[in-house]
Amino acid sequence: MNDENRHVYWRANKALIRNLLIAWGIVSIGCSILLVQPLNLIRIGRLPFGFWMAQQGSIYIFVVLIFIYAIQMDKLDRKYNDSNNDSNRRD
Repeated sequence: MNDENRHVYWRANKALIRNLLIAWGIVSIGCSILLVQPLNLIRIGRLPFGFWMAQQGSIYIFVVLIFIYAIQMDKLDRKYNDSNNDSNRRD
């Protein structure tokens, strides 16, 4: 991989990580702290939704974001490995 491709690859990698951390922060802080009172009006079984988000929901969101990261990084790796392999074939 040449320097330009490496730079673009790492920029995309950092952007993905940043976006996923922002999403996790918004869900964790927003649903578990800032919006807990309105969310408590919704019930899941016998538990208020705000309480559920604080205890379980943000963890589930984190696990989903891990899978999203793995899938997106696999696509990114394939994209840059394929372009790297193509340039090696031309040499």
